[in-house]
Amino acid sequence: MTRSVTAINLGKFSLLQLSLPSKAVKNIGILLLDPATDRLYKKLRSDWATLAAPEDAEVLEALDTDFDSKIAEMGGEAFLHSLEEDLSHVLQITKRSDVTVPDFEKAVARLYEEHVQRTEIIPFVTHVPLYSLRAAAGKFGEDMEVETEGWVATPPRRKLDRNMFAARVVGRSMEPLIPDGSLCLFHAGVVGSRHRKRLLIQKIGATDTSAEFTVKTYTSKKAPAGDDEWRHVSILLSPLNPEFEPMKFGPEDEHKQFRVIAEFVCVLEELSL
Repeated sequence: MTRSVTAINLGKFSLLQLSLPSKAVKNIGILLLDPATDRLYKKLRSDWATLAAPEDAEVLEALDTDFDSKIAEMGGEAFLHSLEEDLSHVLQITKRSDVTVPDFEKAVARLYEEHVQRTEIIPFVTHVPLYSLRAAAGKFGEDMEVETEGWVATPPRRKLDRNMFAARVVGRSMEPLIPDGSLCLFHAGVVGSRHRKRLLIQKIGATDTSAEFTVKTYTSKKAPAGDDEWRHVSILLSPLNPEFEPMKFGPEDEHKQFRVIAEFVCVLEELSL
């Protein structure tokens, strides 16, 4: 069977930087040249109002259109050379760096995320808070203090809100979905039915400043309660890994023995601890 091989090209990229008086230099864009075709790929920031005063932000907002026009007129190499010759002071450009590129569109997005987006923390736009809890993907984890440890970058196309946070999950009971030690994204405030959702659960009974946590699939059995109403008969907190046993609770145990804290969204980073 013949297997196709993805072509690897050599590209050259530069960082576009913003240097405003009394402020640290910020990376604001990626310029990636394909020397073989003379095409210049670019990706610039768009949140100019958060970086500069209104009069400067207005000028910066015009960069995208201005660059497109000049690239079309001059070609990628000539335009990049003009920036290297002319830019100084407020707008700056770094020396070109070589990079191997299977796909230029994907490469410019990756370089932007690495050099521009990840260097700028915009709460609940690019990053979410990281909490020190380590949810056990087994039974409830150790009793521990819960504190904010900093901010964690999320995937560039992930829509965030202020109910989202990151925490690490230890244990193997939620494998293969959540590998042992994974840094995960959660959304607090579970909306709608909890049935079949993967949830972060807190054990009740710890002190005000500490808690025990686990991640499980929440399922419940219901029975008719009359007048088109239903009541919980039992609640099951189940692992995905068949090597582990589910935890069974009665309907009266929720809010007495445990409470639902958040819904699992995705794995951000896998790291075996």
